[in-house]
Amino acid sequence: MLIIYDGACPFCSAYTKHVRLLQSAGPVELLNARNTDTRIAHYRDLGYDFDEGMLVVLHDQIYAGADAIHVLALHTSGINFFNRVHALIFSSARFAKYIYPFLKFGRRITLLIRRTPLFKNS
Repeated sequence: MLIIYDGACPFCSAYTKHVRLLQSAGPVELLNARNTDTRIAHYRDLGYDFDEGMLVVLHDQIYAGADAIHVLALHTSGINFFNRVHALIFSSARFAKYIYPFLKFGRRITLLIRRTPLFKNS
């Protein structure tokens, strides 16, 4: 599993550090979308906008934004409070799609306060 997230966002960084996934998800690789890794350009070329959300690549399937967080919730181990709450909230695809815009808004406000440019402006 590959998780591509915004490393400049404190919420995104904390989320990726705290989510614990089941072994069925396979090895997990975290990739900061602000790095120069060639895979970042590859996914941008495919049309993915990292200002619109994180990406999860699992078994050659690409999930973006709300779908990504939903897939992660389905593979969460439930080993601690954070992961149990995450699984409870985002295991519903409908609820994930409803709440994800609020998470994106919080990210944008935080980046604005920190004077960190969005990907489109970098």
